[in-house]
Amino acid sequence: MIEERAVVLSLERAINSTLPSDAIATLEIERKTACGLCGQTRGCGNSIWGKLFAHRSAAFKAQNRINAKVGDSVIVGIDEKALLRSALLLYMLPLATLLIGAILATQIYDTNSSAMIGAATGLVLGLLWVKGHTMSSSYFTLQQPVILRLAFEETVVKFS
Repeated sequence: MIEERAVVLSLERAINSTLPSDAIATLEIERKTACGLCGQTRGCGNSIWGKLFAHRSAAFKAQNRINAKVGDSVIVGIDEKALLRSALLLYMLPLATLLIGAILATQIYDTNSSAMIGAATGLVLGLLWVKGHTMSSSYFTLQQPVILRLAFEETVVKFS
């Protein structure tokens, strides 16, 4: 299980559910920086990327099995196999359809321009299939992150 610390932004009930354990939480990952200069005008050079991409965090939804409240800091996890399957689906399938499209177009028309058109057509069809497959509710529920536990601040006790 891959784990990361996040903050609960909002809560909503799952569709057709009355159980509190079936709630869906909207989360935002807590960003960690090494030196605190990210996004400022001085620093190690990451500030340029921070200005370009605005260091925005994306909110995402996760199953709230522990009944976390809005504002709670939680540990959210996703299965490694689910992450690997998603990466393979997103990258390998469109690449495979691109190659199949190029090969088929070359076999039929035997020109370079037809190979390029076939490759582009295969890529678009592969991406459309991935989008349709990931929009299905069964895929979403299997790949969805889960709130595992509340995150408590670790305290360091110093003895003098």
